[in-house]
Amino acid sequence: MMSTQILLIEDEPVLASIIKESLESREFEVATAANGVEGWSLFNELKPALCIVDVMLPKKDGYTLVRDIRMVDKRIPLIFLTARTQTEDVLKGLELGADDYMKKPFSMEELILRIKALLRRNENQDLSVSQPAIFKLGQLQFNFLRLEIIDKEETNYLSQREADLLLLLIQNKNRLLDRRTALLKLWGEDNRFNARSMDVYITRLRKFLKDEPSLVIQSVRGQGYKLAEI
Repeated sequence: MMSTQILLIEDEPVLASIIKESLESREFEVATAANGVEGWSLFNELKPALCIVDVMLPKKDGYTLVRDIRMVDKRIPLIFLTARTQTEDVLKGLELGADDYMKKPFSMEELILRIKALLRRNENQDLSVSQPAIFKLGQLQFNFLRLEIIDKEETNYLSQREADLLLLLIQNKNRLLDRRTALLKLWGEDNRFNARSMDVYITRLRKFLKDEPSLVIQSVRGQGYKLAEI
């Protein structure tokens, strides 16, 4: 297996050491930072394949760090680590562009599975030639590989998961996208928290599409969503 560099930004030294050793035993290359300022510097220096970011960091918190990373790199997979129990705190991280989250304490095997899934998804998108990359949404243009929705005046940037969800809606345009099917495909589980996360992404996608009056994302109560032409 080719070494893949991961940037871990975690201020708890014991946990950071456990994660680093576990990933290195799976042939990942791991760089660590103990605060947000150091993490930002290493991100710019190393250009890692994936970042794991703790929310509660000294000097520069994880929310701010992820926001800054997303401003310069729309595609890098980002996983939040959080000790916070409030759903709203995790949803805030997802709104800022994180692709996934792990609540402490967590299973190291589950973290590794999620890392591999995100890296595999990015790799498949880089290598795929069979799937169209650009979609017309009325007067808007959705570039799936570049994670962009473009209109005449501005470009909106999506997180990878937002782009994945919009692609599913497009593939099922004018048909119901079953909620459970979408959750299993994008998150691997259809639990309540993932459902709340998907609701956040739907809200953000509606905002991105608001300037195109011919399309609307409809909620079908208890069933799912539909990207409908009106």
